[in-house]
Amino acid sequence: METLFEEVEAALPWFFPVLVFGIGACMGSFINVCIYRIPAGQSILRPTSRCRACGQPIPPHLNLPVLAWIFLRGKARCCGAPISIRYPFVEFLTAALFLASWLGLPPLLALIGWLWIFIALCVAFIDLDHMVIPDRFSIGGLLAGLVLSVIFPALHGVESPFALLGSIRGFFNGLTGALIGSSIILWIMVLGELVLRKEALGFGDVKLMGAIGAFCGWQGSVFSLFAGAILGTVVLGLLQIIHAIIPLKREGGAPEGFLGKKVPFGPFLAGASLLYYLYLSPLVDAYFTSLAWVAKG
Repeated sequence: METLFEEVEAALPWFFPVLVFGIGACMGSFINVCIYRIPAGQSILRPTSRCRACGQPIPPHLNLPVLAWIFLRGKARCCGAPISIRYPFVEFLTAALFLASWLGLPPLLALIGWLWIFIALCVAFIDLDHMVIPDRFSIGGLLAGLVLSVIFPALHGVESPFALLGSIRGFFNGLTGALIGSSIILWIMVLGELVLRKEALGFGDVKLMGAIGAFCGWQGSVFSLFAGAILGTVVLGLLQIIHAIIPLKREGGAPEGFLGKKVPFGPFLAGASLLYYLYLSPLVDAYFTSLAWVAKG
């Protein structure tokens, strides 16, 4: 099997990247379904895709990820209603992240990365829309990460000649990451409420940090917390600058600002965790290792 894989890759170097991009785009289409239906309490399997404006079923050839939106010029064929650009954006983003995982990681970690990309994107967009993180992604992600840590301890860099020992170490590494990640943000949440006299973070963020730790280890959870805060600050700062240049309007005509509104933290935690998993884990892990050596010295 491995020989066949290498032969195809040598003869057609473009084949697997194109295939992975297509798989990612299809998964992005499914993520769009999850983003819309799960918060509404609807089934993600039935009914099949329908136009949100008129309710007409969408035939498969008009439901191709990214391409359908381009061919239809952003309008539904059935009624002419505009189709949000976020649909092809999510599909393209998922495809790009799947491809980045495939090109940048060993095959096993790349495949596990696909699962985490799916969870992270669902969390990010649902939290962005509804200020809630469904337990099926936070707690479900935590459990999935722990199970994968046992079956594939290489997820946490564990290489042991003894399968049982490696599985045990992988499980404890995942569990340690989950506990450290969730406990740190829990204390930040408690202290924030004491200082601000109002809810600073939600328990959805606490549970999400547990899932991040299960997939990324304690180093990834700590990085995601602080990098997520930096990422959020940068994004909100840019939005505030844009708002100052081009004021947005509410329905009543008054300008709508970004400060003073509740801002979901889940998208930034999810984004930071993807940065760690796909790109920065070697640098971040090396940094924490150097800190340990300094402490011992």
